[in-house]
Amino acid sequence: MIELARLRALHAVSLYGTVFAAAEALHCTPSAVSQHLGKLEREIRAPLVEKDGRRLRLTELGRVLAGHAGRVLAAVEEAEAAVAAHRDTVEGRVTVASIATACRGLLPHALETLAAEHPDLTVAVREGNPNVGLDLVQRGLADLAVADDWPEAVLELPPGMSHLELGFDVADLLAPAGRFTGPVALADLFGERWISATPGAICHTWLLRVLPGVRPDFLIDEFATQFTLIERGFGVALVPRLARTGVPAGVDVLEVTPPPTRRMVVVWRTAAGNRPAIRATLEALQGAWAALTTIKNEDPF
Repeated sequence: MIELARLRALHAVSLYGTVFAAAEALHCTPSAVSQHLGKLEREIRAPLVEKDGRRLRLTELGRVLAGHAGRVLAAVEEAEAAVAAHRDTVEGRVTVASIATACRGLLPHALETLAAEHPDLTVAVREGNPNVGLDLVQRGLADLAVADDWPEAVLELPPGMSHLELGFDVADLLAPAGRFTGPVALADLFGERWISATPGAICHTWLLRVLPGVRPDFLIDEFATQFTLIERGFGVALVPRLARTGVPAGVDVLEVTPPPTRRMVVVWRTAAGNRPAIRATLEALQGAWAALTTIKNEDPF
């Protein structure tokens, strides 16, 4: 009989390519991963991995067994979720990976709700771009990820993931006071000096796709710093409403036509979706989004 721990080690190596990365994902030592692989190879009397420079490459049999391991581990997680659902107790720990704007504008409301309604649940938050969040969920280092999905920069979900659409977030033009009278046509903005997130951030990629040929003069990840530069007259920026908190008086917020829009989603491993803690967190995020939508309709940020 193949032990579950050995299948976990092989599956982790198949995902991350090195013993060290697999050990990090499994919260164990590299030597433990190597021992599990060695014992598994001795049990089946065939090599499962081979060295490829600094990485490990799975043999043909290793790939076959890793595929089975993935399905077995998903079934185990699904069984654990079913047991937790039977108890119907919202407790334990949930880790949420989230993009920065949701950490600022969405999560505080959801965290307050969870703290009030489920005091036995501990929620941890880890900020990062959408691809980092998806990777953390896939690796089991996070339970849910709050991510954004632009029409011009579509987010691709890995296999075995489920998602919930929260809604759509519109980006507006932030410009020095008096620079424009809105709404502003997107096509009229090519000649402006642009302030954007740094390369690699999804907002940076999205801007370059919406306005091909634009090259931002200022690459700043923190929105508060972007607002300061805009107020001083150094440039303009497209900023999603979810990110727009604390806009200085010297900055105008103007609608853009056509309106740039992104989809906000929450992603989790399908096998874990029945856990009461995950369901409660999803409900809290939906409630937080509904509250923000009400605020935006009454007084857009």
